[in-house]
Amino acid sequence: MEDTAGRVPAVGLVPWLAVGVGCGVAGYFLLPGEPPPWLGGGLLVVALAAGWLGRLGSRGRAVVAAIAVAGVAAGLVSAQVRTLTVATPVLAEELRAVEVVGKVVTVEPRGGRVRLVLERPDIAGLTADMTPRRVRVSVAGGDRLLPRPGDVVRMRATLGPPPGPPAPGAFDFGRALYFEGIGGTGFALGAPLVVGAADAAGWRPALARVRQGVTARVTAVLPGDRGAVGAALLSGERGRISASAIADMRAAGLAHLLAISGLHMGLVAGLVMVAVRGGLAWWPGLAVAAPIKKWAAGAALAASFGYLLLAGAPVPTQRAFVMTLLVLAAVMADRSAISMRLVGLAALVILALRPESLVGASFQMSFAAVVALVATYEVMAPRLTGLYRAGGPGRRVGLYFVGVALTTVVASLATLPFALQAFNTVTLYGLAANLVAVPVTALWVMPWGLVALGLMPVGLEGIALAPMGWGIGVVLEVAATVGNWPGATMTVAPLPILGFAAAIGGGLWLCLGRGPQRLGGVAAVVAGLASAPLAAAPDMMVAERLVAVTGDNELLVSDGRRGAFARGVWLRRAGLTDWRRFEAREAGDGWRLGCDGGGCVYAVGGTSVAVVRDQQGLAEDCARVALVVDMSGGAGVCGNGTPVLGRTALVQGGAHGLWLGPDGVRAVAANRARERRPWGPAL
Repeated sequence: MEDTAGRVPAVGLVPWLAVGVGCGVAGYFLLPGEPPPWLGGGLLVVALAAGWLGRLGSRGRAVVAAIAVAGVAAGLVSAQVRTLTVATPVLAEELRAVEVVGKVVTVEPRGGRVRLVLERPDIAGLTADMTPRRVRVSVAGGDRLLPRPGDVVRMRATLGPPPGPPAPGAFDFGRALYFEGIGGTGFALGAPLVVGAADAAGWRPALARVRQGVTARVTAVLPGDRGAVGAALLSGERGRISASAIADMRAAGLAHLLAISGLHMGLVAGLVMVAVRGGLAWWPGLAVAAPIKKWAAGAALAASFGYLLLAGAPVPTQRAFVMTLLVLAAVMADRSAISMRLVGLAALVILALRPESLVGASFQMSFAAVVALVATYEVMAPRLTGLYRAGGPGRRVGLYFVGVALTTVVASLATLPFALQAFNTVTLYGLAANLVAVPVTALWVMPWGLVALGLMPVGLEGIALAPMGWGIGVVLEVAATVGNWPGATMTVAPLPILGFAAAIGGGLWLCLGRGPQRLGGVAAVVAGLASAPLAAAPDMMVAERLVAVTGDNELLVSDGRRGAFARGVWLRRAGLTDWRRFEAREAGDGWRLGCDGGGCVYAVGGTSVAVVRDQQGLAEDCARVALVVDMSGGAGVCGNGTPVLGRTALVQGGAHGLWLGPDGVRAVAANRARERRPWGPAL
């Protein structure tokens, strides 16, 4: 980062500055509680002052160090400010069958239900200072009950705090909802009643109605999953896609095609730019005298912005638009369109506006892929360009598929640590699926989709939607075929936090470093990935109504009907693929489980935990176990001092992971990391 004259080269500074800001944001979210309001700003002022003094003294290394600290401080400031600006009360407890009145902000079909987000709700029994700015309510009944965005609705609903992590260290859904202004979630008891019509003059309701209209037109022409995927690509609404299709796409490594992100935004911008520039080139005089390339870039930028709005502007699409904006701006300014500096600028913009996106898998995986691809093609572009220019049509087609294969391999390797951490899954045949699905999507599905959007105002969209559906059918067939190949996916437990950090740091050094020393990043990545076996899964997982223990090669659960989502998370985080309900007597390698009418006892390494269903069982087990899990709903205690994990602790602390060993039981609550954060429920 420093040249021989002690100056910091600008080209190398921006990406590393983005890394520093990201570290500051990550540090904020890893803190056990809110830092003092002055901490980030004070650290930033000190760092900038130190950098200024170092520059006056021509101390290049001091300037670099000060910039690094300033970047971390800026990330901390960004996260603190964002948390304050989105602040909303969070429900402290469940409210049963209360009357709720609010304005509909979003309408999202989810299978047989519909999710409504209500803004400025009036909740019976809550004062204004206790009422969240937004609540999310699930309504049964499907599309026939869809209100319009902007409608004011009344309903009876059961609401509670947004869900926390389903396991210690798992993704915090309540935190994600907090940054959307949502402080309560629940379900409606019956159909909502519209008590106020939507404001037709507002641009937000009007845009939402346009999105609904696009979805309705696509699904009217294309049946089933083809229409659902078409709607996802054009309007961003993914709730209609069947669970089986989503599972196939994930297993085949094609899930990235369902989210409107960099690929889709780039295709829209590229297709519009090629079409506009090609159209203008029909007038030779204009093509010679005018900067038609810049005009085409401007048209592509306008189309990209329209696509952003049509997709509902979710965070991944915002991120893709920022990248596209910077690329097209570089084209209009006669600068290099794709560079690591540009990627760094995009990251800085997003971390300044939406710092919370850093802790989401979407941000992590998309930027990991982009950084790795830019670094790869910086090295290989001259060679590939020479081969392309020197070859005929056959070679150029072959190079296109080589590029798709190379892109898939590089992106898959770059996103591997994040896939392990977020989804605990590795897809093994993604290369084969992407070699077919990506060209079909890029060269057939998306072009016909853009034509369909252009024809919708005159009602002729069916002309383009039909061939678009053919292409979507090919993608779905590829997903179903590849996703069901033997061993298509592999479940792996998450990396230890230090191993995860090593993999990220090594990848950044490999991609952003210069010279032979950058290859040291490979060793860090390998070491980080190799640490996966060191992450010991809990021997037991306990929730309010569900208990699971780790068997030899499967997860044993107390109830096969309850807690399906939590059970799935526990299963993947244990690195397992199979589960079943445990029997009265079970034993395995180093563990045993015994149950009777009053409860169960699980023993590992000489340490036992009892799960009791009534107070009589509690009294019997207190003297012979290291910990009692009380599922009776009471507030039982052990007279001999044996700790009891009861309903209150499970409700407030969320799911608990229990590790059993010779020294006793170590219990970690999923909510421990959020109990002193604004997105945690008020206790």
